[in-house]
Amino acid sequence: MTEEEAKAWLTDTLHVSRETYEKLDAFRAMLLEENDKQNLISAGSIPHVWARHIVDSAQLPTFLTSDEEERRGPWLDLGTGAGFPGMVLAILFDAPITFVESRKRRTEFLSGACESLGLNHVRIHAGRLETMPTAPFSVITARAFAPLPKLLTLAHSFSTQKTVWLLPKGARAREEVESVRGLWKGVFHVEQSLTDPEAHIIVGRKLAPKGRS
Repeated sequence: MTEEEAKAWLTDTLHVSRETYEKLDAFRAMLLEENDKQNLISAGSIPHVWARHIVDSAQLPTFLTSDEEERRGPWLDLGTGAGFPGMVLAILFDAPITFVESRKRRTEFLSGACESLGLNHVRIHAGRLETMPTAPFSVITARAFAPLPKLLTLAHSFSTQKTVWLLPKGARAREEVESVRGLWKGVFHVEQSLTDPEAHIIVGRKLAPKGRS
């Protein structure tokens, strides 16, 4: 997907408003400015921010059903880092969303970006997930947070049987799913990413460790 195709997808397919598009563009500018101070994204992806990062994040809600409860949140984004997918989701939706990020300089960047963009529905947990009080979330997202077995083990206490897991992964997504089938029950789907033919999204529902209800 080219940069122009990514921008067109946001407006023509996702139907983002002009105001939302402008916020996404403003966040892109903040990201590139901050990237000169700390390594948020790779140098190779800088010319492709719209496709590689923004649309790659914005596509995730398209794998939800039309159930309004799912979309209203609350959402949990693990390892938000440079802001993907969490910041993009927060710009697209006004549902409550919690970012989990342990690196101080990145949490400072995320906090400043949220303040600048008026994203008052965002909460940032500046620490490891293990230090966060347990609470149920409607949607859990994670991009480059951990391999699937570790991710599920760390985060399952924040889920319910209604939680939807939206997990961007690379070419080995199906292998990751197979690696947990003996330990986890539930429904896993591996979907093709819109932005990269080598990338996939794992969509999980009704996930629980085997032996538990």
